[in-house]
Amino acid sequence: MKFPDDLKYTKEHEWLKDNGDGTATVGITEFAQSELGDIVFVELNEAGESYNQEDVFGTIEAVKTVSDLFMPISGEVIELNETLADEPETVNEDPYGKGWLIKIKISDPSEVDALMDADTYKDLVG
Repeated sequence: MKFPDDLKYTKEHEWLKDNGDGTATVGITEFAQSELGDIVFVELNEAGESYNQEDVFGTIEAVKTVSDLFMPISGEVIELNETLADEPETVNEDPYGKGWLIKIKISDPSEVDALMDADTYKDLVG
């Protein structure tokens, strides 16, 4: 299982990549997608909405369950991964690449630093 070092992680199994320009890309971890199983539907709230850390920004549906998606940090959603509407399985196939979920404008950069690094997240999921 992969735990890329350039990402930050949440206890709810979302990852965040700081893009270095005041924005970040968000997705779910390889561990999360493997636990969910075959993903059949991804529903993301509208772009342009602002959320606080840990607010729900959408849901992800697998054959056996539906899970909420939680904001890893506070911010405004500036882009949705439109590909997932027709190809939700992309999250299973490439969770850290083409399977990203949203891009956000970061509201509070200090929240990024408070997220887990790869080693801490790896310890969490065992």
